[in-house]
Amino acid sequence: YYLTQTIASTTMLFAATMNALTTSNWEMHLTAEPTTTIITMALMMKMAAAPFHFWLPEVSQGTTTMTALTVLTWQKIAPLLILLNTSNKTNTTLLLLSATLSITLGGLGGLNQTQLRKLMAFSSITHTGWILTTLSMAPNISLLTFTIYVMTTTPIFLAMNITSSTTMKDIGTAWTSSPGLMLLLSTTILSTGGLPPMTGFMPKWLILNKMMHLNMTIEATIMAMASLLSLYIYMRLMYMSSMTTPPNTTTTPM
Repeated sequence: YYLTQTIASTTMLFAATMNALTTSNWEMHLTAEPTTTIITMALMMKMAAAPFHFWLPEVSQGTTTMTALTVLTWQKIAPLLILLNTSNKTNTTLLLLSATLSITLGGLGGLNQTQLRKLMAFSSITHTGWILTTLSMAPNISLLTFTIYVMTTTPIFLAMNITSSTTMKDIGTAWTSSPGLMLLLSTTILSTGGLPPMTGFMPKWLILNKMMHLNMTIEATIMAMASLLSLYIYMRLMYMSSMTTPPNTTTTPM
């Protein structure tokens, strides 16, 4: 984590310094196109957007549940705010390419995962892709997407922390001790997956609707199809949390 963030920060500082040498200003909204692209890629590394996502699953798995929540939510705020401030100069093609890769690779990476923190890390990569999609076209939608992502991810991690769950198996056995909490967790998972009429469906619908208005039909179709991978992951997690119970051993008199 330290090495990744250091590389990204150093790259940003280098790009900003080179821009100051050529344009004599340090203002974010006055940066030239090459500088903006380099800074955008560095911020994408900080946010763990594909293809700079390699560090996030391992970091999330190697730390505690609440620390992983901080890395997946709070640590994205600063890079996102910088991207929002430079959204009018950001390369739209670069953002769309990274968004498509993030949604696809995030879904593929989470298919065979049994570790919950790694699973949520790949979920974070997928949501980062959705956030980047409309960053240069409709920044308000990206901000709304991030807000709803934080609102749906936080309860999942709190439930994992309360039940001390780290794997799919732990979630499956938690129903007997905390049925109410697991029911709430299942509802939140469905919302995170973006199923209507849950809250998580709204930002995805707004993003796809905006892309259709801008004649980005092919890109919108690819993203919608790739999101089915993540939906399968959320459905499997929901099934494990609320529709399975551990076997009970009963003793019957002879």
